[in-house]
Amino acid sequence: MLLALTIIVLAYFKYFFVFGDGVKSGHLNYAVKKGNLFKTYEGKLIQEGYRSKTTGTIQSYEFEFSIKNKAVYDVLSKNSGKRFDLHYKEYHGVLPWRGNTRYVVDSIVAMGDN
Repeated sequence: MLLALTIIVLAYFKYFFVFGDGVKSGHLNYAVKKGNLFKTYEGKLIQEGYRSKTTGTIQSYEFEFSIKNKAVYDVLSKNSGKRFDLHYKEYHGVLPWRGNTRYVVDSIVAMGDN
């Protein structure tokens, strides 16, 4: 009984406990629906600024995320290239029916052309 309870508590904290939430801003690179068994909505935001993973290289900041619902996906997919402020929740683990990332966008805070 104690083992089962421990597994349930650990699974909850791994997959359902919201570790963090916030807002990310940037230009929407893409929003797609994909998956073999579970079709999920995924997207990528290109943020301003640059970073270097290895010496001598430059790479832009990218925020890859899953999208919680079709309504948010519909707005994003029709406005690729525009600037967005997206509210997201961060989880410790990934569930295949929730998306491919630990970051799940649940709403659009703001949208603009520049």
